Amino acid sequence: MPELPEVETVRRTLAPHVIGRRVTAVEVRERRLRQPVQPGFEACLLGRAFRDVGRRGKYLLFELDDEQTLLAHLGMSGSLHLRGREAALAPHDHVFIEIDASEVIVLNDPRRFGMMRVGAVTEFAELRQIGPDPLSTRRNADDWRREVRRRRMPIKSLLMDQRFLAGIGNIYANEMLFEAGIRPRRMASRLSRLELERLEGAMHAVLYKAVELGGSSISDFRDARGQPGYFQIHHAVYDREGAPCPRCAAPIRRVVLSGRSTFYCPNCQR
Repeated sequence: MPELPEVETVRRTLAPHVIGRRVTAVEVRERRLRQPVQPGFEACLLGRAFRDVGRRGKYLLFELDDEQTLLAHLGMSGSLHLRGREAALAPHDHVFIEIDASEVIVLNDPRRFGMMRVGAVTEFAELRQIGPDPLSTRRNADDWRREVRRRRMPIKSLLMDQRFLAGIGNIYANEMLFEAGIRPRRMASRLSRLELERLEGAMHAVLYKAVELGGSSISDFRDARGQPGYFQIHHAVYDREGAPCPRCAAPIRRVVLSGRSTFYCPNCQR
C-alpha cells in the first residue's frame, strides 16, 4: 500500500501540472471502488479549476475553485498518473479527468480499494477519523510523550494506528524503529523519555528522506509521471530477514506483529 512518502511524492509530481488548470472532461469506467463513485461525480468536476493539491496522511485533497474538494485515496494498489490524451488504455484504468483538453489524470487500481469523491472538506468523515499528519504537524515534546505513554500497545502497532498518526504504514514503522534503536514489540507505555525523543527524531528523518527519494518502489509504485522511487535502496530492516544489519552485521530478524511482517536487528534495537 502506498504510504505517506509515496502519496506525498504523487502530490508533488501532480501539483505543478494541475494547479490553475481546468477540467474539460471526466469519464468513470468503473464506479465499484472501495466506496462507489458518487452519482454526479462527473458534473461536480466538469468545468472546475484546481486551486491547490494538498495531503492529509494517505489522502490527497484537490481543492477546486467552487470551494469543493476532490478527495482521493490510492488504497492497496492504486495509482494516479498523468498521461497524454491519446495514450492507450491500460488494464484497471477506472477514472479519467482531462485537464485543459491536453492531459489526463488517470486513477488505475487493480484491487479497487481506492476512492475518489467530491464534496466539502467538512463532509469527509474519513479525515475526522485520522490523527495528525507527522510531516506537517509538530507536537510539543511533552504532549508527544504523554500521548504515546498512555497507549498500552506495542509501539509499532501504535505508529501504524491511523487514528494516532496519519500515513505511517508497515515499511516506515519498521525503518523508524530501527533508526531509533527500539524493538517493535516494546510497549509504548514503557518507553523512556530518551527513547521517545529518539523516536520522534527518527520519524521525521525517515519520512523526509523517503520523500526526498520519491518513496519506496517495492512492487509497482510510480509517481504521477511514471518514475519509480529509490528509498527502498536505503531500507535498513524492512523485508531484509537474514540479511546483515547495516550497523552491526547481525542477521535481521522477522516476526509477525498484529498480522504484519515486522523486521528488526536483535543487537541494535532494545
